[in-house]
Amino acid sequence: MFLVMNKKRDILSLLLAFIILILMNFLGSFIFHRFDLTSEKRYTLSDVTKKILGDLNDVVYVKVYLEGEFPAGFKRLSNETKEMLDEFRAFSNDNIEYQFINPSLSADKKEQNDIYKQLYEKGLQPTNLEVKSETGTSQQILFPGAIVSYKGREVPWQLLKTNLGQSPEGQLNNSIQALEYEFASCIRNLTTFLKPQIGIIDGHGELDTLALYDIKNALGEFYILKRIQINEQLKALHGFKAIIIAKPDTSFSEKDKFIIDQFVMNGGKILWAIDPLNTSIDSLRKSGGTIAIPFDLKLDDLLFKYGLRLNTNIIMDLQSSVIPVNKAYVGQQPRFELMPWIFTPLIAPASNHPIVKNLDIIKMEFASTIDTVEAKGIKKTVLLQSSKFSKIINSPVRIDMRMVNMRPDENQFNNSHQFLAVLLEGEFESVFKNRIPPKIANDSAIGYKYKGVASKMIVISDGDIIRNEVQYSANKSFPLGYDIYTKQTYGNKNFILNCVNYLCDDSGLISVRSRELTLRLLDKKKIKTERLKWQIINTALPLFALFLFGIIHNIIRKRKYAT
Repeated sequence: MFLVMNKKRDILSLLLAFIILILMNFLGSFIFHRFDLTSEKRYTLSDVTKKILGDLNDVVYVKVYLEGEFPAGFKRLSNETKEMLDEFRAFSNDNIEYQFINPSLSADKKEQNDIYKQLYEKGLQPTNLEVKSETGTSQQILFPGAIVSYKGREVPWQLLKTNLGQSPEGQLNNSIQALEYEFASCIRNLTTFLKPQIGIIDGHGELDTLALYDIKNALGEFYILKRIQINEQLKALHGFKAIIIAKPDTSFSEKDKFIIDQFVMNGGKILWAIDPLNTSIDSLRKSGGTIAIPFDLKLDDLLFKYGLRLNTNIIMDLQSSVIPVNKAYVGQQPRFELMPWIFTPLIAPASNHPIVKNLDIIKMEFASTIDTVEAKGIKKTVLLQSSKFSKIINSPVRIDMRMVNMRPDENQFNNSHQFLAVLLEGEFESVFKNRIPPKIANDSAIGYKYKGVASKMIVISDGDIIRNEVQYSANKSFPLGYDIYTKQTYGNKNFILNCVNYLCDDSGLISVRSRELTLRLLDKKKIKTERLKWQIINTALPLFALFLFGIIHNIIRKRKYAT
């Protein structure tokens, strides 16, 4: 009788479990939710990303070239990428499909090199690894990136984010942190068929087409760019989302300033890359020396009203780039050596703002300092600043190539952390308030505003930050940020791209760049000294616990069923 009752109870329990399971699956088909149990919520997508995924009406296909045998760090990046793609697919109604490919799978070297060439031409950057084995070391080429395609369009997605001076573990963590933003940006760019217009201002001695060639190509993937001369035409800037003013060298007329001012009042965005002093490395190469004197751009009142002042000085920094110097004596064959050049500071972004977070070192040239001033309702964020060991020289500044041979006195480099790039956000007030006659102010055709709607601008005290090196004799432009002497590429391009994206981004997607993931690394010293202890703990302790549980369970059963 006792056994029959137990049997009925077990059957009822089994049936109840089946009913509950079926009911939960039925309810689950109507309620979608994913649980993220990580402390930093690394698998929780932002609302902006979810909206981009929810708006997809066709399949986004991703070819990830991170498959094969490679070090543990790249394996982790590959796994994290797969998990992120799975997360994206879950919120896209299965409109995300992906494939992991090993570009080095072919044993045919020619076929392998053809594949490498195709990937490079599509925009993926290779990484050359040195792999150690029992037989020695060998070189391995990886393409840690992906090609994302949608409706016949495709863009490259670089998974590995390099950063000068940062540990491999730090670079890996930054790459993983950037996965959501980078992939969401790829999707947004592919699904945006109506691109915003950006005007590159011309007519005041700004940088020419060759000097802006690389950044124009990079921005051209996301925006329609047009060189535009204001020429005192009221409607010259109509239809533009933002404008870029890149290293002008002649004065702006009051009418041109009025048109720029009203562009800001109506919500237009501006990226200013301004040299307050007239000097350049090209003039030094030709003559060996120059005197840096202020440009008369007539922009001081405009910028001061918006919340800052560009100072007529030059920053010198012990954390700097190098230039080649001929060390041979007169009459000998030229013998060039790379020497530190304190007028080209290397800026390591320290801010956590999305524009500069985790960016590589940025190279500047003859930069000046920026002071922020009172501007009601304007939020100011410092994006770039000099290092701890920097020095200010006020104009006029005598600059001579022979200065590379002088040993700088570190005690004099005490003007630490000078502002070099500042973001301004808010409702700006017109610099022409109370300065124009009522007839103009009240003219409906002009539509003058003395108080603007919410807008933003970024001011950089260096026009060369946006300029790529040019070989004019061959009509050739180098990549932005590329140093022709050290063959090193700095983070200038990504910085300018982030600036423009932040100014033009109405969705708030760039804020995803500020997310933090905790880097949990094993202590290598402890691994070496405590290896045996932790091996015993991880193998013997679970077996001992299982053995102890079996003994206790057996004792309890004997006591329970003892007669």
